[in-house]
Amino acid sequence: MLFLLLLLLLLPQAISDNFKGSHGGDNNCYFDYYKPKKHVIGGILSLHDSVHSHENFTIIPMCFKKNVFQPLLKRFQHVFAIVFAIDEINKNPKLLPNVTLGFHIYDNFNLQMMSYDTILSLLSSQKESFPNFKCGKKPQISAIVGGLTSDTSMQIANVLGLYKIPQLSYSSVHPALKDKPQFPFFYQMVPNEVSQDEGIVHLIQYFGWTWVGLIVSDDDNGAEFELRLKSVFSRNSICIAFAEKAPRVAFSGVDEYGYKFHYKEEVLFALSVTTANVIIAYGDTYAMKVFQLTLYLHQPFKKTPLEKVWIIPAQWDLTSAFLLKEWDFKIFHGSLSMAIHSKEVPGFWSFLQNFNPYQHQNDLFIQQFWYAMFQCSISNSFAAEVNINLCSGEEMLEHLPNTIFEMSMSGESYAIYNALYAMAHSLHVVYSSRWVLMGEALRLDLWRMEQWELHTFLRKIRFNNSAADEIYFNENLESSIGYDILNMVIFPNNSFTKIKVGRVVSHASSNQKVYMKERDIIWPNKFNLTVPHSLCNERCHLGYHRKVREGEQSCCYDCFKCADGTISNQVDADKCEKCPEDEHPNNNKNRCISKVITCLVYDDILGINLASVAVSFALFTALVLGTFIKHQNTPIVKANNRDLTYLLLISLLLCFLCSLLFIGRPSKVTCLLRQATFGNIFSLALSCVLAKTIIVVVAFMATRPGSKMRKWVGKRLSNYFILFGSLVQVGICSVWLFTSPPFPDLDMLTQPEEIVLQCNEGSDAMFYTVLGYMGFQASVSFTVAFLARKLPDSFNEAKFITFSMLVFCSVWISFIPAYLSTKGKYMVAVEIFSILASSAGLLGCIFVPKMYIIILKPEMNTRDQFFKKKEFH
Repeated sequence: MLFLLLLLLLLPQAISDNFKGSHGGDNNCYFDYYKPKKHVIGGILSLHDSVHSHENFTIIPMCFKKNVFQPLLKRFQHVFAIVFAIDEINKNPKLLPNVTLGFHIYDNFNLQMMSYDTILSLLSSQKESFPNFKCGKKPQISAIVGGLTSDTSMQIANVLGLYKIPQLSYSSVHPALKDKPQFPFFYQMVPNEVSQDEGIVHLIQYFGWTWVGLIVSDDDNGAEFELRLKSVFSRNSICIAFAEKAPRVAFSGVDEYGYKFHYKEEVLFALSVTTANVIIAYGDTYAMKVFQLTLYLHQPFKKTPLEKVWIIPAQWDLTSAFLLKEWDFKIFHGSLSMAIHSKEVPGFWSFLQNFNPYQHQNDLFIQQFWYAMFQCSISNSFAAEVNINLCSGEEMLEHLPNTIFEMSMSGESYAIYNALYAMAHSLHVVYSSRWVLMGEALRLDLWRMEQWELHTFLRKIRFNNSAADEIYFNENLESSIGYDILNMVIFPNNSFTKIKVGRVVSHASSNQKVYMKERDIIWPNKFNLTVPHSLCNERCHLGYHRKVREGEQSCCYDCFKCADGTISNQVDADKCEKCPEDEHPNNNKNRCISKVITCLVYDDILGINLASVAVSFALFTALVLGTFIKHQNTPIVKANNRDLTYLLLISLLLCFLCSLLFIGRPSKVTCLLRQATFGNIFSLALSCVLAKTIIVVVAFMATRPGSKMRKWVGKRLSNYFILFGSLVQVGICSVWLFTSPPFPDLDMLTQPEEIVLQCNEGSDAMFYTVLGYMGFQASVSFTVAFLARKLPDSFNEAKFITFSMLVFCSVWISFIPAYLSTKGKYMVAVEIFSILASSAGLLGCIFVPKMYIIILKPEMNTRDQFFKKKEFH
């Protein structure tokens, strides 16, 4: 730690002194790397950073500020990317033949005010900032690559716009730079931050997280990001558990950790108490390194690691913070970071492996870099000036830990590489077009190409780079390169590796922006290698729906079971849905299952029992009929109109058998026949009963002296009653069948789990008219029989008919509420039961007493017994 602090103190002094000595001047100093060729590509990089807040620097020059700068060594890879790409382009005989590219790189020390000075220096023929003056020969700048931050990019764009010089950014840029009328010559080698915002949202949605914390840098960029993210979150049902500003540190000395500073307790408290397992931390590397230091030094987090899933934007490089070699940053183990998309460019790794600094020992830029890397000098003069040892020659970049320098090409370096190739291809198109127009005889050194000429070709450029990525600009002059999703894995020895686990494709459709390799992700240890949950409360399972708690965010809700007849087949359903008519919810109410088609069939126990009862009564009726036929000449059979008795028994037999039409799978024929058959046969039976009752009354009245009723005694009167009573019902049924006949139908609504195959009666009014007419017949029969029950005749059946009609009326009066209150096949069963019960009532009340006498008391079935009974009465 002490050694690193000493290095931190000495290195800026050495750099500062060398700036002054190298570029001579007490007012201006530069840190640059220059290789002049016919076409020079300028670069404005941020290779150093200040230890203190940028607000402490208000004036230039910077050379005399002591102990204020530190080299961000990992960013020096950006320089190697430029050198590698330029060298590769110049060696390619098919790309820009006979034309070579050079470069002029400046370091702006990550200071906005320094950016203006460097850009003006690039536009001048001298080191001094005198644009528009040409003193001596100096190749013109064809384009400029830069800068690292959006603020720097805007500064550069404002100046270059005056000269119409192409500017190619290599890092995430603010959405404002998308405004092409204001920045018409600004090309983005990476998508703007809005694409990254969308990628973060899609990443959160991919894992089903809805409850996330948010920490942003305490600056305008952080505030704008927070507003953008809240807007996108609200449209995608994602809630922010807390939103805090990253602490701004004010260094005021040195304590046991190396610094004494103050930080915002609100941030640490929010991190300590939040239930969110996912935290988005937004800001650039400078703005967030003090937050990173806060987490490292905070005592509770040192004892109990804060194991959260951090989502980190491309602007923040976790591994670029100062003194990182000594830090324990396992707090970020398992984090997911957005990074500008990159691929391993063939030859870059070996270029870094074989990089020979001694071939560049005259370049102060490489001298200082090597000194910062290995604390030795490749130049005798530099070694003597800063009083350090010469390098042994065995120092190699691949020997550096990845916390200091990475051999794999970073996203920003990849963007720089593509930017240089985009310029090279544009220049190639320009030269090719001139060769076609002017011929090859024209000397190349006499050509002068203005920078504005490149825009027509650069906007339309499309090529495949050596890593097989297609590079082109869209209508907003943005590259389609997209973002990679990296998983940070921290090892116990504080080394790390970045695993590419996904991709955000900016030009893809909204539903296909994120591609993940979930199996490759290493999560924080707390979650035992499983995908973490980050919810305000547990999800509502299938079969439940959610209801937002009053006064809370939409992600905080309670779960309620779906109501009967509805389901929810997705987690966190907003409401339960009804099943289709032919389906019903399962017991868990999480899916719809097909309803069972059901009807009253003979295979059913209920159907078997009803059919058995119907057949049994029919057989008993046939037995009664046979018995009466056998004993037709006995007084008890002859006493009450034998023909009417036979017709009544046949009607009751058919009544019992017609109930079988109601059992079985309904068809067109059975639906047409069953109600009409039942109604007509029952009306015939009731007409017979009414005729028997009327005959009793007429017969009694005919016994009176001088009665005129004698002429009505006989078959003629009974036939009239039977014919008229039956024809009325036949007429009602005929009208029913012709106007609205019954038909087979599927009842999907009555039973929740069944589709009832039934006969739709067509017209309920006609159905109840048929029943009403039978009720009318029964009522008349009951009334007449009741009035005639005490007539003193030995052959009087009025009492038996009264009881039979009482049973009949009781059954069918009970039938109506029972029929209306039952559903499905049980409704049919109720009607069958009513048919059987009422028919059995008639059979039992009228014929069982007579069967008792015929079979068990034959001695009473004699003429003498009837006359004795008559005399008794």
